[in-house]
Amino acid sequence: MSIKNEDKEALLPPIVAVDFDGTLVKNKFPEIGEINWFVWEAVQKAQAEGKKIILWTSRTGEVLDAAVEFCTRHGLKFDAINDNIPEVKALGWDARKVFATMYIDDRMGTVNFDGDFSMVMHALF
Repeated sequence: MSIKNEDKEALLPPIVAVDFDGTLVKNKFPEIGEINWFVWEAVQKAQAEGKKIILWTSRTGEVLDAAVEFCTRHGLKFDAINDNIPEVKALGWDARKVFATMYIDDRMGTVNFDGDFSMVMHALF
């Protein structure tokens, strides 16, 4: 018996794709800015509650490695980095755009949050 495509999403845990520069940290690309504690702690809380976290960033190569190492050193590990989580891949949904329940980015839409993601975070968590 195969699962209908529209029913597959119900099999997945909540997934949050979160940007690095300007979101988890203040934007100082290519350096690493100070931690945006409101977002950082909300993401840690979400992960503790069982949500899967994807680091979704345009960083590549050495600057990506530096960001991942920075996050790990400060207690934030990701379930995937610029990639889908294994559960999504197992359903055959491994497209170029990562699949997530929510995308958190300082460049979301036309709304300028100026680093204040409280409205978005309260909606998710």
